[in-house]
Amino acid sequence: MPIRDAVPGDAPEIHALMVEHAAHEGAADQIALTPEGLAEGLFGPVPVVRALIAEPPGQPGTVAGTALWYPTFSTWAGRSGIWLEDLYLRPRYRRLGLGRALLDDLRARTDGRVEWDVMHGNDAAAAFYRSLGAVAVDQWTRYRWLPAEA
Repeated sequence: MPIRDAVPGDAPEIHALMVEHAAHEGAADQIALTPEGLAEGLFGPVPVVRALIAEPPGQPGTVAGTALWYPTFSTWAGRSGIWLEDLYLRPRYRRLGLGRALLDDLRARTDGRVEWDVMHGNDAAAAFYRSLGAVAVDQWTRYRWLPAEA
């Protein structure tokens, strides 16, 4: 499957995918990400996130989906890993093996753990991830500390 690292020219398309992803999850009004902010996060002087691009078979240059990720480190495991922040494939490109190819690429980038969240109620995604051998981590609760509003 054609999976590649994102390049600066991909930033507008990746942003469009993130907006589509938010709309798909019924949260289009919650996304604060701008094309400029994404480009800065991906390709600025201090990149904080990375992206993979999935191109459908036989359609080079067509962006079917993306995986946004960043490296992590586990003190318990004593090794680096990957946090998958977003995985999104446009609906017409699903079931072509692209989601699996994106995850396989991430798996190959670390000998540590690859982790991500799945929104409650997204049963199709949970079933897909279980089919890969991924397991839910039930013994942890995620906390989020947001900055104070001005």
